[in-house]
Amino acid sequence: MHGVITTRHLVTKAPIIIMEFGLATYVRCLGAVLNRRKKTTFLECVSRKEHSFLGS
Repeated sequence: MHGVITTRHLVTKAPIIIMEFGLATYVRCLGAVLNRRKKTTFLECVSRKEHSFLGS
């Protein structure tokens, strides 16, 4: 699946993600990666501000 968030991408691209999308988005993406219930794309993570990946 193209666009799936990986831990490697979050670590290597952290400064860019935080500068362009904000710390909250970075934390959401980190939660999605750590949760691993379903594969999540970066676009889903950025566009779902009201949805928490940690609690669902």
